[in-house]
Amino acid sequence: MTLIFDIGNTNIKTALFDGENLLYTWRISTDLKRTGDEYFSLLRPLFRDAEIDFSSISKVVLSTVVPALIGPFVIVSQHFSGKKPIIIGPEIYSKLPLKVPQTAVHEIGTDLYCDALEAWSRYKAPCIIADFGTALSFTAVSKEGSIAGVAITPGIRTAFNSLFNNTAQIPAIPLDIPPTSLGKNTVVAVQSGIVLGYKGLVEGLVNRMKEDLAKETSCKTEEIKVIATGGLNSMLSPITNTFDYIDKDLTLCGMKRIAETIQSC
Repeated sequence: MTLIFDIGNTNIKTALFDGENLLYTWRISTDLKRTGDEYFSLLRPLFRDAEIDFSSISKVVLSTVVPALIGPFVIVSQHFSGKKPIIIGPEIYSKLPLKVPQTAVHEIGTDLYCDALEAWSRYKAPCIIADFGTALSFTAVSKEGSIAGVAITPGIRTAFNSLFNNTAQIPAIPLDIPPTSLGKNTVVAVQSGIVLGYKGLVEGLVNRMKEDLAKETSCKTEEIKVIATGGLNSMLSPITNTFDYIDKDLTLCGMKRIAETIQSC
């Protein structure tokens, strides 16, 4: 089995694959103060409740946008499997089929690389991947399998939290799809501004990136596949037809693919 740690700014997602089957996913909060032993103590009961035999874990792969947690999760990996993890980063990109421009090799987040690799490997087409997380990131990939560029904006929840934390009279509200853009009260006004506002942002930016990707790589805009991932994509997917595919586990699948590719090298 393949054990995966996808470490983000807000949450750490742990996943376990048996071959192609995603068996379990767990999510815990990211905390820079925790040690590797503390993280293992949090995760071990989850594995035991699922009756997972640690000896069945044959490989571990780690992706993080929080470099300070690499060391602690090397320890976690060794506790679970007795092995050091495959750490996704610039050092292994040359062994993988998806290429990164040399000027950007230390710039692109490993989560975005995993998204892009999985999307391109599946569809063998030019792609734009929208990853809805703490940041909302758009990664463009050429048909030939090279990252063409990235756009980053605050994530939906990040933008809402900033609004809530910096204004005295806006309460915490559910970020549901509003019945109208014409808010007659604070709740609908904020839902309109955030949810419908981000709908316009996503549609507008994806269309612009399609145009720029077509110009730069000589593909046709209609060839470009748009894939949404990340937990918060569900907030917009019911009200837009921008996405050709939705896969909340795209990053995890990309990490598994990397682990298999590296081990076969």
